[in-house]
Amino acid sequence: MSDVTAVAEIIFGVIQQQRALHADRPVLIGVAGAQGSGKTTACQLLEMSNRPRFAHFSLDDVYWSKEERADLARLIHPLFVTRGPPGTHDLDLANATIAALMRASAKSETRLPRFDKARDEPEPKSDWPVYRGRPEAILFDGWCLGATAPEDGRPLNPVESIDSDGRWRNAQRVFLQDDYAPLFARFDAIVYLKPSSWDVVRRWRGEQEAQLLGRALSAEESAKLDRFVMHYERITRSMMAGGHVADVVVELDEERRVLGVAK
Repeated sequence: MSDVTAVAEIIFGVIQQQRALHADRPVLIGVAGAQGSGKTTACQLLEMSNRPRFAHFSLDDVYWSKEERADLARLIHPLFVTRGPPGTHDLDLANATIAALMRASAKSETRLPRFDKARDEPEPKSDWPVYRGRPEAILFDGWCLGATAPEDGRPLNPVESIDSDGRWRNAQRVFLQDDYAPLFARFDAIVYLKPSSWDVVRRWRGEQEAQLLGRALSAEESAKLDRFVMHYERITRSMMAGGHVADVVVELDEERRVLGVAK
């Protein structure tokens, strides 16, 4: 059994447990994990298996547009121009999509949002895939899904050093507490894929980029990636230390192999 298949089977077990408890409606299952942990791939594997019928979309699919993030950057802090941290997602869209899937009938057609990372813009709604019918389970994955507000402290990296007065970090904590926590509370269960260290997260993200490009990263691309992942470091480290509300924690080694499962 491959590593991603092992993770998918663990998630499937959680889904089946929740379906037994909520047989009258679709179950809502979250899959959290650091960048490159394999969460989206595991969800896609389950979606293709069609056992039961899954609808799947991601926190990455509901990013605000560049213009909307620029407005956030002007209002709060320039670092919000970069997508990823809490505050850069359209949670109304996420909630509305979940609600539509929950009330779907056998004849329903529900558009699932998509974001074009190459353009750094949401895809036109006319291009969103259509989910037909009523799902038995809704899978939603995201890097900070289930995260609780991290403690503040001295800057962890050069990106955080730009946030000299802590406005960016504090705003993320407020967003997590006021906007993201109510979304997380809707889930029947959240599965967290826990990395073995922060350093491996950067390696995984680099491998992910190289795979998308079909080649090794250049020195310039690698430097840009180093800076990009710094936006995620504080919350990722906090989640690794227990700062989350996940129901199931799947511990992964550096090669994404399952080391253990805790509930």
